[in-house]
Amino acid sequence: MNRAVRRLRDRIGDDATELLSALEAGGEEVVASCNALGLFVSERRLVVVEHVESWKAAEAEPVVDYLKAPSPETVIALVGEGIKKDSALGKAVAKAGELLLYDLPKRGTRADLPGWVGRQFAALGVKVDPAVSRLLVDLVGDDLDELAGEVEKLAAWANGEPIGEREVELLVAPRGEIPPFAMTDAWGRRDVAGVLEASERLLARAGGPARDSLPRVVGLLTSHVTRVAECQAFAAEGVSPREAAERLKKNRFYVEKLFEQAANFTPDELKDAIVRLAGLDLALKGGSRLAGELEFSRALVDLTRPRGEVAEATSR
Repeated sequence: MNRAVRRLRDRIGDDATELLSALEAGGEEVVASCNALGLFVSERRLVVVEHVESWKAAEAEPVVDYLKAPSPETVIALVGEGIKKDSALGKAVAKAGELLLYDLPKRGTRADLPGWVGRQFAALGVKVDPAVSRLLVDLVGDDLDELAGEVEKLAAWANGEPIGEREVELLVAPRGEIPPFAMTDAWGRRDVAGVLEASERLLARAGGPARDSLPRVVGLLTSHVTRVAECQAFAAEGVSPREAAERLKKNRFYVEKLFEQAANFTPDELKDAIVRLAGLDLALKGGSRLAGELEFSRALVDLTRPRGEVAEATSR
């Protein structure tokens, strides 16, 4: 909503914009501002009125009447929360101009943000997978203006081409903690080359020396593998991903991904992976003379490649 008003102000110019608040100005004052002439008769003006949801019906009535024959030199933008499109003001705006309704997630409902991001992409003619929207939220956070800006930037860059997780990782600067999804996804696919490449990008973008970032990344990977093992146990009991999501209090799409990854490993492999990660944590904390990056890469290879390849490599 703020971005829409900002674009409108940029188009008309701040010098020709008047800002009003419905908390202080009634409908008659707003109409008077709309009918006021600028320095030149042909000058285009913008009147922005915020908090119009605070108006009672009688206060909004002058604006409703004005919209039946608005001034051709004035653009009026009525901004408010919870305005119903079937209200008198909503109907008047829709008839005279354009009624823009923004389906914004409420604060604190981060789980709803990926769906909102997906709808912003769709509005720009870009279709993306839910994983792309989730990654963008994790990189940017829950600031809607920043998310909308990144969506517009990505859509312009793509120019009609598909946008995947790799493009988002390369083009969007993280605002905080960098999620290890690309790395855990590659591990879940048992893609050795992919997991090594993703881990390198993750460490490169974390900032600071690798020795400071590695223990945290290993902790995140350990938590992920543990959740995959939990979901594998759920699947063995006949628990569906939806039911598991409710029990774990996690996003359903995320849990579905955990179930998919669990199907690529045996229970023994997941148990061994957790033990291997514990050993890696010890090595990074002084239990090995090898460089931490080398220990980490070796562990990722061991964790990702199929057990048969491990046995074959050992026999050689």
